[in-house]
Amino acid sequence: MKHSGKAFRAGLKIIGWTLVLLLAIVAGGVVATLLGSLIASLASLLIGLWIFFALFTLYFFRDPEPVAPSTPNAVVAPGQGKVDLIGEAEEPEFLGGRCQRVSIFLSVFDVHVQRAPVAGRVAFLRHREGQFLSATAADCGLHNENVLIGLECAEPAGQKVAFRLIAGLIARRIVPWVTPGETVARSERVSLIQFGSRVDLYLPLTARIHVRLGDRVKAGETVVASLD
Repeated sequence: MKHSGKAFRAGLKIIGWTLVLLLAIVAGGVVATLLGSLIASLASLLIGLWIFFALFTLYFFRDPEPVAPSTPNAVVAPGQGKVDLIGEAEEPEFLGGRCQRVSIFLSVFDVHVQRAPVAGRVAFLRHREGQFLSATAADCGLHNENVLIGLECAEPAGQKVAFRLIAGLIARRIVPWVTPGETVARSERVSLIQFGSRVDLYLPLTARIHVRLGDRVKAGETVVASLD
């Protein structure tokens, strides 16, 4: 018969297209579910990493109060870390020549708030731009960005002490909290170096050194030397 079966085939065609549409919707749902699970997993990982970073940052920027010594003429460690160099050096800018140097390396696990090694007046402060080489090298102060702070001691009067805050590979910012002319007490907060770094302490040749290589010192607490 003429046109026999056309209506049936039209119905099948509609059923076929609706099936394709249904399968597309189902496939889209499956893909969306997989992507949703992946995104949810990544979100959990990222949130976990951020929580770890936040906790480590709080730990890194801790600022414990030191037990400041009452010993007369004592010089305390300006930074917390490991003493890895003791010797003589040239410091022409403030001490005016030959002096003793005690260098302290600060790892990322050490306290990075620096303390005044002696009581006195901030007589010198100079910031010098430079590189950001690893602070594990004892001579990195010759090349890396650093801040030199010089103190005129209150006890004994007339003596001079200086310390250099040195940026490292990770530490990219030195934040002094003192200004020239300001008076500071021994063990008072004076600066912050963010992340791994180094602090060099410059002392007169007559100073008596009390620490040894490999000693771990606490900022504002450990007696590094005494002045005559």
